[in-house]
Formats: sequence, C-alpha cells, structure tokens
Amino acid sequence: MPVHLQVNGKAVALDEPPHTLLSQALREHLRLTGTHVGCDTAQCGACTVLVDGEAIKSCNVMLVQMEGRHVMTIEGLGGAGGSLNHMQEAFRPCHGLQCGFCTTGMVMSAVALCQAHPDATEAEIREGLEGNLCRCTGYHNIVRAVREGAAMMKSA
Repeated sequence: MPVHLQVNGKAVALDEPPHTLLSQALREHLRLTGTHVGCDTAQCGACTVLVDGEAIKSCNVMLVQMEGRHVMTIEGLGGAGGSLNHMQEAFRPCHGLQCGFCTTGMVMSAVALCQAHPDATEAEIREGLEGNLCRCTGYHNIVRAVREGAAMMKSA
C-alpha cells in the first residue's frame, strides 16, 4: 500500500503492506534505528516520535495512518553537522541517561512537552513523561534534564 509522508523534513514514499507499523517502517525500511522498540504494546515509550509535532508511540500506529503527515525521529532532531538539539544536549550534563535505551523516546516526549508548555513545572514534566519508562534511573535526573533543555529551548 503506497504511503507518502515527510520524515525528518524529507519527502518519503513507501509501498508496504497495510499491517506495517510506523516503528517497523522507520527502523527496517528507512534504517532510522534511533526509534527503539521495547514492548510493542505502547507502554514503554522507547518508540516515541513526533507526528505533526505531537509525541506518539510509533509501535502503536500503522504506517498507512501517516499519509501526508510529518514525522520527526531522533535522527532529525539535531542540527547541521550532527549537532545536538537543546534537549539532547541537556541530558548529558544532567546525567539524564544511563543505558540509553529509553533516552530517544524520553527526548522526543520532552521536546513535544516543552514546545507545548515551555514553563512546565516539575509535576507537569513528570506527568508529561508518564508514558515513558526507564529501568535505570530514578527519573530525578531526567526531570532535571527536561527543565534544563526547556530553558535552553526558550533562550535560543
């Protein structure tokens, strides 16, 4: 089934079976492996991408639902020459990651959250990241990183 969409700012045309998941198309067909698949049931958030600016779990939507939509993955978030986005940059000094498996989904959710609520409180950040699970951290450093990234995004 042909599907036309924008992925990381580039026009993409895919012809895949109707049962193809967005996560599967991104990873297997477009080789954008920064979108991780952890649970395949939309509970862990590792597969989070932005669709038209909204954070969604790509393991829970079909590729055909993306017709005409704009998808942003972690690979498209940074700037020219591989520079990191402000949110990505904030995760390093705040120690917002350990093993890194959940990080891409956390960053994508945090970007959407901070674009919609640039002055989000700690409680709002925790609530906004509720659908993203991390097995390594206690979330305190992730919340710090999101607050720092939001401040960097606002000042840019």
